[in-house]
Amino acid sequence: MKIGLDVMGGDFAPDVTIEGAIMALEKIPASDIIVLFGPEDLISQKLAEKNGVASKFIIVHSPEIIGMGDKPIKAYTQKPESSISKGLKYLKHHDIDSFASAGNSGATMVGAMYSVSNIHGVIRPCTLTLVPKETGGMNVMLDIGTNPDVKPDVLYQFAILGSIYSKYILGINDPKVGLMNVGEEEEKGNLTCQAAYPLMKDSKDFNFYGNIEGRDLFKNKADVIVCDGFTGNVLLKAMEAVYRMMMKRRLVDDFFEKFNYEIYGGSPILGVNAPVIIGHGISSSKAILNMILLSKEIHDAGLTKKIKRAMTNYMESK
Repeated sequence: MKIGLDVMGGDFAPDVTIEGAIMALEKIPASDIIVLFGPEDLISQKLAEKNGVASKFIIVHSPEIIGMGDKPIKAYTQKPESSISKGLKYLKHHDIDSFASAGNSGATMVGAMYSVSNIHGVIRPCTLTLVPKETGGMNVMLDIGTNPDVKPDVLYQFAILGSIYSKYILGINDPKVGLMNVGEEEEKGNLTCQAAYPLMKDSKDFNFYGNIEGRDLFKNKADVIVCDGFTGNVLLKAMEAVYRMMMKRRLVDDFFEKFNYEIYGGSPILGVNAPVIIGHGISSSKAILNMILLSKEIHDAGLTKKIKRAMTNYMESK
């Protein structure tokens, strides 16, 4: 497997990305190769500084840089030699098997849709996060910011995508899907949730539990939590804030340590034709390491093929 990594992605790049890549060599089989995208001279310099062996990597010279504040579409289209643009181009042509970046998430999302494109039938690709359960294990929550406004059929597809991820990555055989709402009753919520509920209730594509509320976020009521990107992003940022507050007060225990973004590495873009991972802008070397390992896990699980199969069945049943 060839794992693509954006060396210039993130607030602390290229130091932490190079450190994470070096650390990953000890965790992946010798047959797997990490492909580094960024300015060649800078990558070689940083590898030397950190006692990395350049010959153990493939370096793809990508001299342009997409900044965190750049407009996604403009940056991706006008900077074809950037690490994000070039990495996704390699992914499109199957020169790498996955691509991960902690850089401009909007540019990575736009680039993924422009290059590898959506899986046939997917209306909106989305991103997810893992939410720890009080009883152990993880919930999948999606979307977390990619799609602030959605229609009921998009929420329905999020349930399909989240169920596949929960089953094949988290090992939950028949994951329960909950729709995030302001009450458990079927008629509760905004117009989108009210319209989505009857669609999801009669589904044969996933196991629908029903509505869940914010207080159920860490419970075992649902394994997959479906919401629009606006709601998901607010919940995600609130969890991050709670974790930082607990850290400052030295109140972190085994459960709250699971709120640490570093241990998850990043969020996969579900619904595109190849594994693309978006990392946190403040990613540390540990987060970069786990982003690389997540890339490998998703590829090895054949997640993209499984989503394609599920979407084919979904489209044929309509």
